[in-house]
Amino acid sequence: MRRRGVERMGRREVLRGALGVAALTGCGRGTRGDTSSAFSRAGLERLRSAMTSLVARGELPGAVTLLARGDEVHVDAVGTHAFGSTTPMRRDTLFRIASMSKPIAGAATMLLVEEGTLRLDEPVDRLLPELANRRVLKRPDGPLDDTEPARRPILVSDLLTLRLGTGALMVPGDFPIVQAMNAKGVGVGPELPQAPNADAWLAALGSLPLIHQPGEVWMYDTGITVLGALLERASGQPLETFLRERLFAPLGMKDTGFSVPADKLDRLPTTYFRDPQTKEFIVFDPPGKDSRFSKAPGFPSAAGGLVSTAEDYLAFARMMLRRGDTPGGRILSERSVAQMTTDHLTPEQKARSPFSPGFWDTHGWGYAVSVITRHEPGDPRGFGWDGGYGTSCYWDPETGLIGVLLTQRTMDSPTAPAAFVDFWRAAYEALPG
Repeated sequence: MRRRGVERMGRREVLRGALGVAALTGCGRGTRGDTSSAFSRAGLERLRSAMTSLVARGELPGAVTLLARGDEVHVDAVGTHAFGSTTPMRRDTLFRIASMSKPIAGAATMLLVEEGTLRLDEPVDRLLPELANRRVLKRPDGPLDDTEPARRPILVSDLLTLRLGTGALMVPGDFPIVQAMNAKGVGVGPELPQAPNADAWLAALGSLPLIHQPGEVWMYDTGITVLGALLERASGQPLETFLRERLFAPLGMKDTGFSVPADKLDRLPTTYFRDPQTKEFIVFDPPGKDSRFSKAPGFPSAAGGLVSTAEDYLAFARMMLRRGDTPGGRILSERSVAQMTTDHLTPEQKARSPFSPGFWDTHGWGYAVSVITRHEPGDPRGFGWDGGYGTSCYWDPETGLIGVLLTQRTMDSPTAPAAFVDFWRAAYEALPG
């Protein structure tokens, strides 16, 4: 995505956006507003205050939050689409949800597993010959020609669990394999794939050795991008068509896709990243017709390319919380949801798989879904995932809580952003009793 210009915050504009357009709203059958029994009034007000405060301090231009429990849904929109803008955030604002795309790709895979089109334990070679007969680096920091044969093929389950053997190297060092992946357009980072189609992207990835043996180490992101190509070939449809027919339409996710139609572009806000030296906010992806999301990608990223709304994503999270069932009929079997939400990593694999500090103390990984194994105040619970452009959603079977946080400030540190911590702490404080 092209990065355009720097927009400085005006405190007056920020305060006007935070305080002038915030609106606590209820929707859904059974909503009773402030007399709700699913959430405490004081807790909902604390959540609103926390988000408003972040906007007023200039940490965010705006945010949309959603809490749901049972039939009750509360949506709060605060701030504006951009720093200095007067366009308010709304409950139907469209957000680039980044890695919140991953659980959707996982659910789509399980649909094909249930119908027998894919098997979890089958090699990907049948549909992805570009990834057959892999060579593997003898050392992650070694030269690209210092390799050995893969001890086994990459399995479909390896893609879901991010154990295919390549991805982000979360250790210091500009290794040859990292340079080569970036040069070929298959590196891991905030930029989405630029390949004209899945074939071209797979050819580039397949020209490089794996970093680790298949099945041995969890490596972030790349496995789900590969999964998108697998879904296209297994279904015989473009990825977005398959997702729309099998998930988005049945769930009523009318605003979710890999690009934004022209008549909805006014609902797409600006995305920012923060310069680590100057601390200024710089446009990462602009709004409107200049946004990368204003046109369909050649190769859509199942790992991080979707755009959605709070209420669209709620429909997906509710289906997962209900173990695959919906009022309109079952989408996934209970067994598939159970497989998705089981931690499939061993302690040894976690020890060999660096990520953010302390991550494996509280997390596991299922099939394209994070599994919370232990939580502290300010942490989410249950199952779900976050998005690097500033988004988060988890569903908690223990309390029945679903939370969705949508911002458009990219993550700029290895620890959870303040907005995430404040949101999840307030979300659980909003539960009565």
